[in-house]
Amino acid sequence: MKNLVGFALIALVATALSAQAAPPEGEGWRSLFNGENLDGWENKSGHAEIWQIKDGVIDCNPRVDLPGDKTLWSKESFRDFQLHIEWRIKGAKGEYPVPTVLPDGSHKLDENGNPIITMMPNADSGIYLRGSSKSQINIWCWPIGSGEVYGYRMDDKMPPEVRAGVTPKMKADKPIGEWNTFVITMKGDRLTVQLNGKTVIENAQMPGTPEEGPLALQHHGGYHKADDQWNSASSLVQFRNIYLKPLE
Repeated sequence: MKNLVGFALIALVATALSAQAAPPEGEGWRSLFNGENLDGWENKSGHAEIWQIKDGVIDCNPRVDLPGDKTLWSKESFRDFQLHIEWRIKGAKGEYPVPTVLPDGSHKLDENGNPIITMMPNADSGIYLRGSSKSQINIWCWPIGSGEVYGYRMDDKMPPEVRAGVTPKMKADKPIGEWNTFVITMKGDRLTVQLNGKTVIENAQMPGTPEEGPLALQHHGGYHKADDQWNSASSLVQFRNIYLKPLE
């Protein structure tokens, strides 16, 4: 029995250590999450149950009944940077109306000119860059894949090349439940996103994006206590291994 307890403790320690990996190769990287607490981050809603540390990762337990800004913000602001961040979707809920996104960022239409919609389970979160919800790198279950910038792709005031540029070149997401890795490079108003080693956004322009601002982990939607239902765009996500390298 004593040996079994010892093995269990070793397993718990190994799990915690494996959750917080070594920084990426190269100089200049620093950690924005220590795997133990949310030091350096701000939960403006004040509802501690939404963002917690579980097994060394940032876990979102989304609720939509609670008031306030439920997104988790970095206390520090950044200009040009490269960001390494790992994330996974814990599960998909409901039936969400998902359009077919074409390479130019538009939606495929039927013979009557209406968007072709497919209902499917979904989860939804993202990473705000420079404090801007419009400059958000999406995390979701859509066939187009994660990594797109919805706020720019859907802005019909933007030039066609901008909307196409922020549309993923491929879907590089791993299956739901598995960990994914973003490497996000933001320099000036130009964005490159690698997902699991594949470049899904390359040197895309985002006109008007702020020059500086904090990062944020998005709370998009969640559980409704009143009717005991999950939103089909609930932020059932976790994050770990968050490293940033400022770019001169």
